[in-house]
Amino acid sequence: MDPELLERITARRAELDQLEERLAKQLTEVRAERDELAVAERVLERVSEQIADVRVSASPVPAQVGNRAVMLIPHRTSDVEESLLPPDYQRILATVRQAAGPVMARQVGELLGVDVSVRAKLEPLRGKLVRLVDRGWLRKLPDGRFATRL
Repeated sequence: MDPELLERITARRAELDQLEERLAKQLTEVRAERDELAVAERVLERVSEQIADVRVSASPVPAQVGNRAVMLIPHRTSDVEESLLPPDYQRILATVRQAAGPVMARQVGELLGVDVSVRAKLEPLRGKLVRLVDRGWLRKLPDGRFATRL
C-alpha cells in the first residue's frame, strides 16, 4: 500500500472526525435552543390567555339601573354630565383639567398621590385615562400625553 495515500486517507479521516465533532456539538446546541423556544412559546400562550382573561374581566361591565344596562363610564354627550362618572374618574378628569397643559399618566399619578415608581399602580391609572379617552372625556395626543377635550 502506498504510504503517501495512506497518510492522506488518515489525514482526511481526522478532518472528518473533527467536522463530525463540530457538527454534533452544533446539533446539540440547535436542539437545546429549539427546546427553549418551545418553552417560550408555551409561556407566551399562557401569558396571552391570562392577558385576554384580564382584559375581559377589566372591560366595563354595564350596571343595571331600572332593569336597563348602563355603562359605568358613559360616553361624553351633551346630555351626560361629568357628575355621572365614578368619583375616581371625576378626580382624574379634574386633575388633567388643572394641569398647565397636556400631561403624561405619570404626572397625573403624582398629582393624585399614586406611587408612580410602581408600575402596577401606574398602569391601572393609565387604563382609566385611556377609558376616558375612549368615551370622549379626554384626548390622547400622539406623544402619549392626555389633554382635555376642546
